[in-house]
Amino acid sequence: MNRRAVTMTDVARAAGVSTMTVSNVINGRSQRVSEATRQRVLETIEELGYQVNVAARQLRVGRTGTVGLAVPDFDSGYFSELADRLAARLGDHGLRLIMERTGGSRSAELDTLTTARLSSYDGFVLSVVAGDRDDLERLRIDTPVVLIGERAVPARFDHVLMDNVDGARQATELLLRTGARRIVLLGGRSSRRQTMAALRTTGYRRAHADAGLPVHPELIVPASLRVADGHRAVQELIAAKIDFDAVFALTDAAGYGVLRALADAGIGVPDQVQVIGFDNLRTSAHTIPALTSVEPDNEAMADAICELLIERIAQGSTPAPARVVMPAATIAHRASTRPGNLPVP
Repeated sequence: MNRRAVTMTDVARAAGVSTMTVSNVINGRSQRVSEATRQRVLETIEELGYQVNVAARQLRVGRTGTVGLAVPDFDSGYFSELADRLAARLGDHGLRLIMERTGGSRSAELDTLTTARLSSYDGFVLSVVAGDRDDLERLRIDTPVVLIGERAVPARFDHVLMDNVDGARQATELLLRTGARRIVLLGGRSSRRQTMAALRTTGYRRAHADAGLPVHPELIVPASLRVADGHRAVQELIAAKIDFDAVFALTDAAGYGVLRALADAGIGVPDQVQVIGFDNLRTSAHTIPALTSVEPDNEAMADAICELLIERIAQGSTPAPARVVMPAATIAHRASTRPGNLPVP
């Protein structure tokens, strides 16, 4: 025999209050309820096993209870960790996270921001790879959108950025300070476009300039940034007999491949070659040796994305100036680099 579901009216009757009071407690409008009454209602909810009908409540206020996250690909360690962090934080606000894949395509990125697509979400997070300011300024949408990505895209949307230039500068400066003089920049590119690779290459060059040391062009190695790419690139450097004493991989994933290639070649890390990555993925603390990495403050970035979204959702259609948030990068120093207390000559 099915047991009748407990209703808000049941809770109100048992607690000796009105249904409006129960609603105020459930929806966090505590300023309208005394603390003693709020506690009595919460205890009654617990005793009766009342469960809020989230779907019905969202329909009444015209919301879907979901937030979209569009990223270039699903097999990136960075984006999987970001999704995990966002899902946990949004869950605290009764929101579910749904992921979409753009493949880094301009058309796919813009397609995610059509009115029809966004109508399925209360808010949306887009990792911008190919879109530009003109593309974004032409959009006429009401759904709250937060942009993430490696480069600043001046637009009317909030944007949470990594500090790519200074993070790369710190990584390179650490290697120089610990004695490296021929540092491979794995994935480096020089370009006028503010891509992730170009920005991190700028930081690499800046650290050399600050130290008064030359950049060796043959050590800036364009490459994709997955594990296999890091492995292959280092194998090719070794086969070509190119001398190097450190590798700065522009992602941790590529850094894992670097560590494997050096181990296969019998090259000691960090005694013979130091290795540093970027992203500070959770796995990086468990490689052999543990990978030193640039920490872009992943937790602060997830906090900022969620805070901006929740605030915009609460504001509704009320206009407010767009904000740009860029937490400071630091170094998570581990066993793949030598102790960093030596001055740069």
